[in-house]
Amino acid sequence: MATNQESRRARRSAAEWRQVLSRFVSSGLAVEAFCDREGISDTSFYRWRSRLGAPMGRSDALVNAASASFVDVGPLQSESERPGRIELTLDLGGGLQLHLVRS
Repeated sequence: MATNQESRRARRSAAEWRQVLSRFVSSGLAVEAFCDREGISDTSFYRWRSRLGAPMGRSDALVNAASASFVDVGPLQSESERPGRIELTLDLGGGLQLHLVRS
């Protein structure tokens, strides 16, 4: 039977968590896959990421960038034109595209 000392989970310092979070950003993995690989709980991961204000992964950064900035594409039609079909495609990188159509 394991002693109390052996059964304790490893405790990481803030500096160690910064290293873990840095590895996550460069891994390109989803949070769940990364945590499985590292042997950490996703709850601890999210808690420490929040505490340290750590950089986010690629998908998190895309969502955050979209909500943090505004791109003015100008008027889609002049007031004298009647409404028509409008298509807008945004290339988000990594093969991900957002395609909007108004008929």
